[in-house]
Amino acid sequence: MPLVTITVCKPKSLLFKETVLNAVHAALVEAGVPEKDKFQRILELDAENFRFDTHYPDLHKGRNQDFVLIEILWSVGRSVQVKKQLLDSLMKRLIDKSMNPENIMVCFKETSWENWSFAGGRLIHV
Repeated sequence: MPLVTITVCKPKSLLFKETVLNAVHAALVEAGVPEKDKFQRILELDAENFRFDTHYPDLHKGRNQDFVLIEILWSVGRSVQVKKQLLDSLMKRLIDKSMNPENIMVCFKETSWENWSFAGGRLIHV
């Protein structure tokens, strides 16, 4: 069960947010996540509450106020190859929607299965 958190600067249109959310979910599904396994949130922050370097580490085109930080919390066990495929799929989808891939940062966070309780306080994977 990935938990996706997307952080952006205010204000962003519903279309902008939907574009990112849909692209992330489609890339996750392509990577083997079940279609119904959708848990996403968007944090839309004022510029003074969301600071980022515009060129770190070696960007071809600098970041701007359309910068998107995507955090994917999921269970351990995915290979580097799966992560690369997910990133390729995600970038292609966002480029197809005229988004600058240099404005997209993705951070994978992994946790072990016993750290998930999907509902009712049940640890179903132990």
